[in-house]
Amino acid sequence: MTPFDTSLSLDEILIQHVDEMKSFSDYLAACADQVGVMINSFIPHSDVHEDINRYLYDPLTKYSENAGKRHRPLICIAACVAVGGDADKVASSAAAIEHFHTAALIHDDIADEAETRRGEPCLHLTQGLGLAINEGDLGLSLVNGTVMHDPTLDDATKVRVVTELVDMTRRTIEGQALDLGWARDARYDITEDDYLLMATLKTAHYSGAVPLAVGAIIGGGSEEQIAALRQYGLDTGLAFQIQDDLLNLVGAEEATKKDFRSDITEGKRTLCAVHALSHSDKADRLAEILSARTTDRALLDEAVEIMQECGSIDYARAYALNLTSKSKSRMIEVLPESKARDLLVSMADWFVSRLY
Repeated sequence: MTPFDTSLSLDEILIQHVDEMKSFSDYLAACADQVGVMINSFIPHSDVHEDINRYLYDPLTKYSENAGKRHRPLICIAACVAVGGDADKVASSAAAIEHFHTAALIHDDIADEAETRRGEPCLHLTQGLGLAINEGDLGLSLVNGTVMHDPTLDDATKVRVVTELVDMTRRTIEGQALDLGWARDARYDITEDDYLLMATLKTAHYSGAVPLAVGAIIGGGSEEQIAALRQYGLDTGLAFQIQDDLLNLVGAEEATKKDFRSDITEGKRTLCAVHALSHSDKADRLAEILSARTTDRALLDEAVEIMQECGSIDYARAYALNLTSKSKSRMIEVLPESKARDLLVSMADWFVSRLY
């Protein structure tokens, strides 16, 4: 299998679009589709039996093609370039992180009994529960295997990158365990610190810290640069999750392309919910709605109104903005001036201003 099916290398893709990239949003718009083709080229195809493709490889490919903005692989690439590295050498790692994301979404939707993802029925509804679990497992198998089979990386780099990916996987699963466990057990004693730990584990490592750190490792960055990018990813990745929670509650329903206000239905302990449960005089009523697994529009609206009345929505938004504003300076200090660095700085603002 070749690293990509596109006619352009990653370096050529970046050069081709560099004049269009005034912001991180421009970067995503210019490169997401071509990078998506590269990512999906790592999904195998069976020559043994066509039904293997029918029940495994084709559904995963189709699911991955209905992608989001591809921000995780693209920040991995940008970090590599920002420390002076060759973008083409980071292809397998960028793809590995995106395939982990795909697997996590498939399994997350099963656990949450969700119905839609990016405007389409969830995989467990179109393929059945058993096949969807298996297809998610395939996504996980592509994570380390994709890197280990990359002929452009030396063995020491492969071991270091795979170690990062193994740790990333464990932390994400730990965060998911907290998220699901608190909802299952109807826990309302969750503190803000508890939420921040859960969200950092579940989202910030794989949506920010590890893609940036891995990109810098493959790019030959210094330990100081790797550490700074990792911390930047933790801060901005946490802000990304808080913004995701806000969009689920108060975003435009047609823009979210997922179950609107499903976090209330699933009883999720978001920062907004945790803050409201400890600050609202209607905390008992909010707990009642969060425990009901309701999809009733009036009850969902009521829960959001409770959070708005006690300032929880504004509190969460301000928390995310503060995280991103404080996270930029150290990264700027340790990275040389470049277009890639500017795009990564712009990333922080996109994380908290995106509409979907």
